[in-house]
Amino acid sequence: MRTTITIAAVLLAGSTVAPAQPKPGVDRAKVDAAIVAAFPTAPADWQSRFVQDETMQQCSMHENLPPKAVSEAIQQREKAKVEYPADGKLMGDLKAGEVLAQSGYGLRFTDYPQRNPIGGNCYACHQLTKAEVSYGTIGPSLLNYGKIRKFGEAETKAAYEKIYNAQASYPCSMMPRFGANKVLTIGQIKDLVALVMSPDSPVNK
Repeated sequence: MRTTITIAAVLLAGSTVAPAQPKPGVDRAKVDAAIVAAFPTAPADWQSRFVQDETMQQCSMHENLPPKAVSEAIQQREKAKVEYPADGKLMGDLKAGEVLAQSGYGLRFTDYPQRNPIGGNCYACHQLTKAEVSYGTIGPSLLNYGKIRKFGEAETKAAYEKIYNAQASYPCSMMPRFGANKVLTIGQIKDLVALVMSPDSPVNK
């Protein structure tokens, strides 16, 4: 009997799960230095792109999963950066928006100095039309985006804000802050809004 109890105790002890090891911390200074070192020939006017603003610092610190209080602070801060069209119209030319969505030109070393309009490169992350056979899946499919939302005014404004500054809609979103970082103009953003929200757009057919 004693032997049986001893063996059972040994088996139980052997099956005990070892305590989880603490996750090693990331040396942010080393990471930042490595990024800068990787681009030794970066033009002077690119240097600011190596410096994270407050929002990106917080997203990096929390690995894009910030706690509620931080998330709310990011959203409030980024919402305040959204600029709206002076004419009050949130939709532009959907055909221009389609060209813009297809273009991946801009912000690469091969595009410097800039010779063409910067594109939105939307298909790198989203499916927009049924005809498109090559697209990324980092972001959700946008097929029937406007139709699903019944082409509503509030939804159109939300689409504008998301494209202008994704962090204002979803804190720590991987989507670029096209308007807030001056990647696209307000006019270009209006064209993209038309692409996803117009009833005549191939996105909604």
